[in-house]
Amino acid sequence: MGDIENSMETKHNMDAIAENNENTIDSMETIIKIENLTYTYPGAAQPTLNHVHLEIEKGDFLAIVGNNGCGKSTLCKVLNGLIPHFISGTFSGNVWVEGENTKNADVGTLARKVGYVYQDFENQIVRPTVLDDASYACLNYGMKDYEQRGREALHRCGLEGREDEYIWQLSGGQTHLLALAGAVALGPEVLILDEPIAQLDPGHADRIYEVLRELNETYGKTIIVIEHHTEYIADYCKHVLLLRDGQVAWMLPAREALARVEELQESNIFPPQVTIAGFRLQKDGRLPQAQMLPTTVEEGREAMAALSYAGGSEEGENVLQTSAPESSEKTVAQFKDVTVSYRSVKGEPHTVFDRLNLSIHKGEKIALIGSNGAGKSTLMKMMVGLLKPSQGTVELNGTSVKNVKPEQLSRQISLVYQNPEEMFIKDSIYSDIAYAMQVRNVENWQKKTEELLKRFRLSELSERDGRLLSGGQMRRASLAIGVALNPGILLLDEPTANLDIATRKEIMRTLSDMKEVTDTVMIATHDMQLVCEWAERIIVLCQGQVAADGTRDEIFGNAALISRVGIRPPEIFTMGQALDRWALCYTVDEFLDAFSCEGRQEE
Repeated sequence: MGDIENSMETKHNMDAIAENNENTIDSMETIIKIENLTYTYPGAAQPTLNHVHLEIEKGDFLAIVGNNGCGKSTLCKVLNGLIPHFISGTFSGNVWVEGENTKNADVGTLARKVGYVYQDFENQIVRPTVLDDASYACLNYGMKDYEQRGREALHRCGLEGREDEYIWQLSGGQTHLLALAGAVALGPEVLILDEPIAQLDPGHADRIYEVLRELNETYGKTIIVIEHHTEYIADYCKHVLLLRDGQVAWMLPAREALARVEELQESNIFPPQVTIAGFRLQKDGRLPQAQMLPTTVEEGREAMAALSYAGGSEEGENVLQTSAPESSEKTVAQFKDVTVSYRSVKGEPHTVFDRLNLSIHKGEKIALIGSNGAGKSTLMKMMVGLLKPSQGTVELNGTSVKNVKPEQLSRQISLVYQNPEEMFIKDSIYSDIAYAMQVRNVENWQKKTEELLKRFRLSELSERDGRLLSGGQMRRASLAIGVALNPGILLLDEPTANLDIATRKEIMRTLSDMKEVTDTVMIATHDMQLVCEWAERIIVLCQGQVAADGTRDEIFGNAALISRVGIRPPEIFTMGQALDRWALCYTVDEFLDAFSCEGRQEE
């Protein structure tokens, strides 16, 4: 705690000496102050941030929310000096961090005041072992105690005991924590995390937020997160800042902010499902208007205690189905006793699948779920021939893919990557979509390219570089590339990660239209709302095997399975279960239809 006390003392002295200087903050409790900030990216017609005024108090746990493209990441990059010192553009106004105007400090100085964990956090990992990476920034600054700082940061971030492990031995969540430890080691008072749990399973997501809470409450760090998952905001954050069209719409206490259901939805933000349900119950007169809207399941249990489940019985209790549902359609992909292991520099080889057996049938809409490291991406890469099993056989349409080159499979199957920017290799969307058809001399490829641009609402963006598009536009473009050769099977890895409501709904509409383009679609995802709204078959992977395979009731209705494999149903499902254990509600509409205000039925 000494470094925190010294920082506060230094800041206090600075305020006393230079009270009227523009490089100081007015209040000792304010750690960040922004006045009249306007910023425009090079070549952009309109500013991304427009006359922003903002104050953030020391010790806050702040969530920044807003639709894709509203300026959330840009605002945070202003705080650590990347804008304007590294990323050029038109910058006006003033930004103070711990009493220092960012215009007068270089990026290296500001990194010791504001630690940043980026959305693509893997790019922040630069050294081969855990301790080496955690202490590297301190070594780079010439700190004599760099190793001790690294060890302390690993302790604070829950990675103590892994100092000598190689970074590739870590799970996705642990790697994210390591990136955080590298920032913490420099001792900044402010920590910013951009979409910290976008591609993590619930267990790893909980761990990230528990570490952030510890850093906030025990070590006094000011935490800022850019977050779409409002259920985590409800559980962990103190305040919420809404950005709209590059301006601060408001900053409010978290519970008050999340209760602004209509305003959040207008900004393409999902309030917690429990809150939406409470809001709609109030509008229907089924909850008192004066009652504060619940933001968590526990609050919902109390607020909605008078509701009664209108259906369900012991006969409706679901039993785990461990084998694939029967299908009359032909088998289009099959795994036969497939084993996959990765060689390791240190320790035994890591086995991902051990004698996996699985069949995929024509016309299925499949969701592939499981915790990080369960093998979802590995399974998909085997199907397209990017990975070969060490034992067993992977077949497409009855033929083994073992000796077939990936490009030869592209007419049968296509994989759209988790990071859509990896799909772009040309300097325009038109060229990216056309490329696969051109090199294979597909007849009328120009006409087909135009048709795909129109189908995916990309015609006006056809000459834009895909890497410079918004998140939703990138997703649509990557889907167009994926279906350009009319594959019979389309694989999508995390298609809705990092997306706001509007963009997510757009992707959902696109997925619904896929039947016209491709026969069979499989998605790998942690988005349980997507799973429950779209998938007809759910496959759960755990420890190298198919742990379960069936409908949503058969999967989420089995509490023992949910606990064992580390998945989590949508929040509204948990809310229904909290009120009645027979309730199986996957959407807010289903919940409202299933519960009434009449007296609770006898069990």
